[in-house]
Amino acid sequence: MATSQVETVGSGAEKLKLVVAVLLLLAGLVAFYWLGKQGALAQWGALLAGVAAAVVVFFTAQTGRDLLAFGRDAWREVGKVVWPERKESIQMTAYVFGFVVIMALFLWLTDKTLEWTIFDLILGWRK
Repeated sequence: MATSQVETVGSGAEKLKLVVAVLLLLAGLVAFYWLGKQGALAQWGALLAGVAAAVVVFFTAQTGRDLLAFGRDAWREVGKVVWPERKESIQMTAYVFGFVVIMALFLWLTDKTLEWTIFDLILGWRK
């Protein structure tokens, strides 16, 4: 049985950083709508400033640093993937298309056989 490890935000300062990040994001959204009469440039500038400030504060918190570390590790793992050669990709694609065609024919024949059996032989609707 696998145990999952739950990590929570530890210190009060870390929690405060996350709350400030959320408040900055909300402030950017409120400013976007509040500055509606000032023009699109002021609206979008306030929104982008709020989002940028929220992102900066979030990534200074431990949760943000953990997210960045996860992203770096994921990118490192993507670099380890062995991608198939072009010939192998084309062959596998051809196998998939061939299988789809065979299954389509099988299902069509099954449908027509059941249709003939039920409607013609059993019910006698098509004479």
